[in-house]
Amino acid sequence: MAAPSTDRKLFLGARLKRLRRDLGLTQTRMAEDLGVSPSYLNLLERNQRPVTAQVLLRLAEAYDLDLKSLSADPDSSGATGLTEVFTDQLFRDLGLPRHEIAEVAESAPGVAEAVVRLYRAYLDQRRLSEAGAAGRPEEGAAAAPFAMPSDWVRDFIQAQKNHFGELEDSAEAISEEVGVEPQEFAWAARERLAKKHAIQVRVVPVEVLPESVRRFDHHRKRLLLSEALTAEGRAFSLAFQLAILEHRELLDRLADRANPPDRPTRNLLKVSLANYLAAALLMPYAAFHEAAERTAYDIDLIRARFGVSFEQACHRLTTMSRAGARGVPFFMMRVDSAGNISKRFAGSTFPFSRFGGACPRWNIHSSFRTPGRIVTQIVETPDGQRYFTIARTVTRVATAYAGEDAELAIGMGCELKYAERLIYSRGLDLKEPNAVAIGPACRICERPACPQRAAEPISRTLTIDDFTKSISPYPFAGS
Repeated sequence: MAAPSTDRKLFLGARLKRLRRDLGLTQTRMAEDLGVSPSYLNLLERNQRPVTAQVLLRLAEAYDLDLKSLSADPDSSGATGLTEVFTDQLFRDLGLPRHEIAEVAESAPGVAEAVVRLYRAYLDQRRLSEAGAAGRPEEGAAAAPFAMPSDWVRDFIQAQKNHFGELEDSAEAISEEVGVEPQEFAWAARERLAKKHAIQVRVVPVEVLPESVRRFDHHRKRLLLSEALTAEGRAFSLAFQLAILEHRELLDRLADRANPPDRPTRNLLKVSLANYLAAALLMPYAAFHEAAERTAYDIDLIRARFGVSFEQACHRLTTMSRAGARGVPFFMMRVDSAGNISKRFAGSTFPFSRFGGACPRWNIHSSFRTPGRIVTQIVETPDGQRYFTIARTVTRVATAYAGEDAELAIGMGCELKYAERLIYSRGLDLKEPNAVAIGPACRICERPACPQRAAEPISRTLTIDDFTKSISPYPFAGS
């Protein structure tokens, strides 16, 4: 492993301290592992000494870390969230510079997250008020949670980089015990449910389950699956039921350890963890990682090999963060035709807004015009970071001819430096690409002259006169 460059001094105090706390180590114990004195480690954590190449190498060896994750620029997600918060009109008079916001996010990520949560609660309350839904709570009613359950769970999963080692180990243990090829998992899962748990599986008409696709009857010990589910969806439902039955204690322990704020949030977290375990059962980590690398991340080949859907394979690719066997760090987003985001996950940084939708210039939206076809795009965010992305529509369940449209779009991406490992980038100029400039939600995006802008940025002053018509419908000062 090559040592990092010594051309610049690395002050990594905040990250070093956070790593130590995440590992549950005292300064004395970590100092022993690194072969330095506790007082020297204390100086490193306080940024009073730079981290040397030797210390970085010892960190990587002692804790099986990726050197790049330590010596590279810090994860910008915390700073991005804070920047979105402080562009609100509430703080406009403060004129907070970006470098101060970045310093807070880097040195005190917990404080940064707390501010983001408070702002989200404020936004939720403001939206309720604007909709006329806010009022005095009924006597005896519980206080509103500080965060919506879905937001809290999404943030928790992202804080873990969407990777749960204990669930991965449990899934691989079951897979080895079952001992079948991935394509035969659904059959093996039915057999295991019947023989080990005395549970029968039935596929029933949509009239029996008009508003759901899966239901477990505890009394009759029957698992009912809707005929509207695809074969991949039925296999996932079987894996989910096995996960709940055979690892309930593990799921409960992980959910309790996360300390969610209320019962609904805990329930959602437990289901999310069970979904993670189900995916790991269908796509065991080691086999899936090897297949991804061997096929250059050809998602259609991967999903055929494991008998899963395009969306399931994409979601699984965002979890490849096992030490010593890391995959390409992808982010993923799922949207409907109106642009509403129903899923977002990332194995590392996530380049989009936490409080708005995806930029209309990202071709995930135009993928609805080419159903089932993968489209690629290289995008550039306002901070100059470039990403390679793919997008494709998916259908999760079968619908009647006159039924509602069930089509969604999946967007995947990674930093451009990883694109050469993907089959989808072959034949493209990655050194001098034609990158499309995108941004976060329009209200916080300061990109000038954007023809698809839907609103002026709240951090700038609108400048409209009757002499000029600009490319953007909302020109602003400084553009």
